[in-house]
Amino acid sequence: MRYASIDPELMDLVRRFVTPGRRYMRLGGSSLRLSGAERDLFVRELVQDAREITPTELGILFEGGWRERTTASWLVAVAGRTEFRSRIGELLLASGGPYQGCLCIALATFGTSADADLLCKYLDRYLPEPDLRWDQTAVFSTLLHLDAVLGTERAAPYLATGGLWQQWTAATANTVRDPQEYQQVVDQLCSFASECAELFTRTEPRN
Repeated sequence: MRYASIDPELMDLVRRFVTPGRRYMRLGGSSLRLSGAERDLFVRELVQDAREITPTELGILFEGGWRERTTASWLVAVAGRTEFRSRIGELLLASGGPYQGCLCIALATFGTSADADLLCKYLDRYLPEPDLRWDQTAVFSTLLHLDAVLGTERAAPYLATGGLWQQWTAATANTVRDPQEYQQVVDQLCSFASECAELFTRTEPRN
């Protein structure tokens, strides 16, 4: 991991893309509470930075902490940079910080069976570990979202009697949120990301 406090290259990227307007705090659920002119400005600036940042710079942000990775995930989602799918999958499986939900949103916006595969890989790894109460609900809710989008039933085996989701919820009864309820949040975040992605596409410079 790289640390902006001792890494001038990363610090420059943080100043350009992460901290303006406390962006890293407003991505995710906080973005859904924006409205009016404030929301319009936030979207325009996010789209502009998604266009300006280079793949190399995104790779550097993904090497940083949770603020940098949260921001990078959203910039990737807005620009549809599916070349970062494998990197996002690696970070998701490592489960090393409070940015997993943003990684899930990026995969959800890519919206393919390959993205569902990465979510299933996480669930197969962490649902059997009830002591590791991290991001199982967010990941499973994202899988439900992709099932709805793709017309698949990848979540069904986990929900079956005796399945991994049932086992995990039985072992973590006091900490589990309803995945169908959380799926609504995923749906809303994906809708917001799609709105940004559409603006990104409409305003893309033409040669």
